[in-house]
Amino acid sequence: MVPACASQEPTVMPTIALVDDDRNILTSVSIALEAEGYRVQTYADGASALDGLKSSPPDLAVFDIKMPRMDGMELLRRLRQSSELPVIFLTSKDEEIDELFGLKMGADDFIRKPFSQRLLVERVKAVLRRAQPRENGQAKAESAQVLERGKLVMDPERHACTWDAKNVTLTVTEFLILESLALRPGVVKSRNALMDAAYDDQVYVDDRTIDSHIKRLRKKFRAVDDSFDMIETLYGVGYRFKEAA
Repeated sequence: MVPACASQEPTVMPTIALVDDDRNILTSVSIALEAEGYRVQTYADGASALDGLKSSPPDLAVFDIKMPRMDGMELLRRLRQSSELPVIFLTSKDEEIDELFGLKMGADDFIRKPFSQRLLVERVKAVLRRAQPRENGQAKAESAQVLERGKLVMDPERHACTWDAKNVTLTVTEFLILESLALRPGVVKSRNALMDAAYDDQVYVDDRTIDSHIKRLRKKFRAVDDSFDMIETLYGVGYRFKEAA
């Protein structure tokens, strides 16, 4: 008797790119990720990584901030010119300013050094879950629905967003935050509610993280429409997507 699972095709695991000038980190993190079944690409500096990420795009990348030739911030800046690849930054605990800049530029998560391999693996899983279309039951039906709010059109299944028929390229986190707001126009969403919508339960972020994503969202929409004002701030409460007039 042939087992029921025999006819199932093997699952292709995501590819993770690691960019760090510390060979010990590259080796240890690679071992931890490969133990979970992930395929791993490694780069020792930002310059070589930029070429590699373009020629062989992974599903997610982990960048160290401090690197020779090209640091993680510059690598992310150049990458964002043509890609919304999910990115996790590795940062020292005294690099708070860098963290805020990174969020404004479109980083999806931060891990402070020193970190455990288990923590990094769980963060990678969390960001990948957010990046992938929902697959089951009602969630799949909901994700297949195109969301239209006036000039805004969001297609979760294709991770596509347009404003007045003009494409607006969003990171995974930005898309989930905007989707949460646009699903219920006029309803105020607290920062905690937006964190729940955009981040896995195992990922902790503070208020400034959400604020940075909101600022970046506004900037992207104003790049295609300088009168965009649909995301309203209610100071001390949260944010809401403006109801149609």
